[in-house]
Amino acid sequence: MTKKDIILKVADETNLKQVVVKKVVQKTFDYIIEALVRGEKIELRNFGVFKIKQRKARTGRNPRTGQVVPVPPRKVVVFKPGLEMKKKVI
Repeated sequence: MTKKDIILKVADETNLKQVVVKKVVQKTFDYIIEALVRGEKIELRNFGVFKIKQRKARTGRNPRTGQVVPVPPRKVVVFKPGLEMKKKVI
């Protein structure tokens, strides 16, 4: 499912124009991204939690050459599904 699919379904079920739904969906995603950039946790009840996790620096290996290369620390976005999602999906 794509963002376009979500917009079409919401517009169809709510009888709102696609342009309006597109703005709302895009703004929702924008605010989630902005909060993650600030280091905040996003908790959507019954859906899940998005948060930033710091990965430690480590030593990796180039699979072609076998050469050892340092991998710097970095931040990654992690998602933990909520109970409602777990019940329906798993």
